[in-house]
Amino acid sequence: MSPTPTPIICDTVAAARYVSVTPGTVRQWIRRGHVEHRGYDRAGRALVELREVRAYLAGRERSTT
Repeated sequence: MSPTPTPIICDTVAAARYVSVTPGTVRQWIRRGHVEHRGYDRAGRALVELREVRAYLAGRERSTT
């Protein structure tokens, strides 16, 4: 049995940079229910799990090709 990977939690700005989209795009994905937010940081930015953002984007790219 393989261990569950540790979640990588980051704010929308860092997640957006990692997947090369704008922070507004990540916020829209949260609003539309494609990505779940995991709380807020001290600056009030939504926190997301990076693997979930990558998985959503990968699935989205597959469906458009």
